[in-house]
Amino acid sequence: MENSSDNKNQKKEFLGIMFECCHVYGRIYKNKIGNAYNGYCPKCMRPIKIKIENGGTSNRFFNAG
Repeated sequence: MENSSDNKNQKKEFLGIMFECCHVYGRIYKNKIGNAYNGYCPKCMRPIKIKIENGGTSNRFFNAG
């Protein structure tokens, strides 16, 4: 049986995004399926989705226009 405190200690995978729309930094997190990172600009709530595909990049920080 899984311990709920173990789940809380697991680090969620994220990408760091500089949202150019509002000049703010935010994080977006991997979805439950594991095929994309989804999130929103923390200021204007503009949505962003970055698909995960084979042969992608190992970069963790991006700018979004």
